[in-house]
Order: sequence, then structure tokens, then C-alpha cells
Amino acid sequence: MSVPLIHPEEIHNILCIKPRGIGDIVLSTIVLENLAAHFPDASIDYLTEDFAKPAVESHPLVRRVHTMRKTEFVGAVAWRLRREKYDLVVDLWTNPRSAQITLLSGARYRVGYAYRGRKYAYNLLATKERGEVHSAEHNLELLRPLGVPVVSKKIRYVVRPEDEQIAIRFWETQKENRKPIVGIMPGGGWASKRCDPSKWIEIALALHKNFEVQLLILWGPGDEVDAESIQKGLGEAALLAPKTTVGEMAGFMKMCALVLANDSGPMHISAAMGIPTIGIFGPTDPAKHGPYSTTSAFVHKADLHCIVCNHLECPYDHECMKDLSVQSVLEKVRAVAGGVLKPRLN
Repeated sequence: MSVPLIHPEEIHNILCIKPRGIGDIVLSTIVLENLAAHFPDASIDYLTEDFAKPAVESHPLVRRVHTMRKTEFVGAVAWRLRREKYDLVVDLWTNPRSAQITLLSGARYRVGYAYRGRKYAYNLLATKERGEVHSAEHNLELLRPLGVPVVSKKIRYVVRPEDEQIAIRFWETQKENRKPIVGIMPGGGWASKRCDPSKWIEIALALHKNFEVQLLILWGPGDEVDAESIQKGLGEAALLAPKTTVGEMAGFMKMCALVLANDSGPMHISAAMGIPTIGIFGPTDPAKHGPYSTTSAFVHKADLHCIVCNHLECPYDHECMKDLSVQSVLEKVRAVAGGVLKPRLN
């Protein structure tokens, strides 16, 4: 397939497609500054599923977020997009459904990965190989066939003022609000990615023993049981945040000096906001899926025989989490946030 020569002045409307995965969408924002720099006259829109819209709607380079239902007819989605007259569609997902939407979008230029059974939808193809790069940087492969130079490797999430105000009002009701806040996020999309509440309690108590901090447990739908169990185990050492949306949780994270989280969408939001972030990893590869920022780090039990197994459910006894060294977590805390956390004098 010959590669069309794209002149930047031809491109006025760009659509990026990334339907789902809060963290995946946040990581995909790595392409935005590059697209904006190369196509300075273009507006950039996104297509996501309804629930995922908050992941990108507040980004300053995104004009509009179109949404679709997971089961919505492809033709109906494509018909809405055709009316927008996009010049370029960047399919950051490249699954069978997004390939069909891209093909039917009516865009002159359509770029996606060269995955088997989907190449028909694109007239510009990126490599199909994922390689050893972080999943954020894998998105940059789609820029190569467009002739877009990589001038930025920054991901970004911007908190809406109304979401930040909810966190501020909550904190104003607390008696103790002077210590640096450390956010604890026990949520995760897979059961195997969720660090056990007992281990979270160990980690949090060690943080409280070693640093002058206020612990704050952040949680979303499905995390209630773990969050309440952890708060009960920590007692007065920790506060339990109220029920929040994704955006409101980000508002609470913005107040934190440090965030500790399982591999999850909120972990990526935290890193994208520039907050020192430590990811707790087990079944997934932190080199490819860890928090993507220069002020972040990860912890995992690298010597375990089954580490990075990618199992949704642990076939053993969840040793990757239960046997994780608390000391190794403290070492990473000192490395990424030692300058802002005051050691506790015993």
C-alpha cells in the first residue's frame, strides 16, 4: 500500500479513537501535543464509550468527545462521525469494531496498527509489533506513517474545577488537614491486580510510622469492601474518602503529595497529573504498564516464579501481593517523594 503524502495545511479536523480503558485513554494522550504541533490548524476530537469520557474531556487540546454505547450499531456511530467531515482518523484501538468505524468515517486519511484482519480499514499503517516499549509509547507508532515527529512524550490529565472543589470542601471539614496527604487506592480491574487489604494495611501503617502524613483511602465502584476493610484496619491513621466519580477522585488525588495504587486507571491519572505515584504490580508487566512519569515508580516481587502471569484470577495464593516486601515500598516512597514527606521522629 502506498503511503499518501499528507500536507499539514490539508488537515483541519482530526478524530482519535480510543473507546475504553480509563488508563489506556489517559496513556493515549501522549499523541496529542505531537499532532497539535504538526497540524497547527487542526481541531482534535476523541471517540470513547460513554463511561470513559471523563478520561479525556478536560484535556486542553481536545475540542470535543464523542461517545458511543458498547453495543451500539457500528453504522450508527459512523454516520454521526461522517457529518463531522474528519480529514484524519487515528485509530488508537485498532480492534475489529474501531476498524469498521474508521473505514466508514469518510476520512481521507485513516491510520491504525497493521493487525491481521483489520488492515483493510486503513490507508496508513503502523507496525503491528508492540516490542518492549511502555504501552504509552506504543501509541507513538501511529505517528510514524503520518510523518509526525515526536516532540513530546507527555501524558496529561486535567482536573475540572468543580471536581477539585468537592475535594477541597471535604478537606475543610477535617480537623487535621496540615500534614501531606498520601492517597491509597486499592481498586483494580482484575482480581489478581488488587493488592490484598491485609497487605495494604501493612504498607499504610509503615508509611504512618515512618512519615508525618495523613492517609486517605480513595475508592470507586466495586472497591467499597476493600476500602472499608483497610480503613477499619488503620483506624484513626486514615480517612475514607466519600463516594466519587472518576473526575471527583482525580480532584482528591490533586491534593495528595503521593499516591500508591494498584495497576489501574486511577494510577495512570495520578501519574498524568504529575503526582509522585507508586504502582503495586503483580500479574502485569510494570515496564510496559507502570505509572508513566519521571516522578513515579513501581514495586513488584521480581523473584517470584509466576510474576507477570497476566492471569485475571490468581491460580496460586496471590503471593505476588501477599509476600510483597513493605520495605521495598518504603524505599520507593523515599526515592520519589522523600523531598516532600517529613520523616516521623520516634
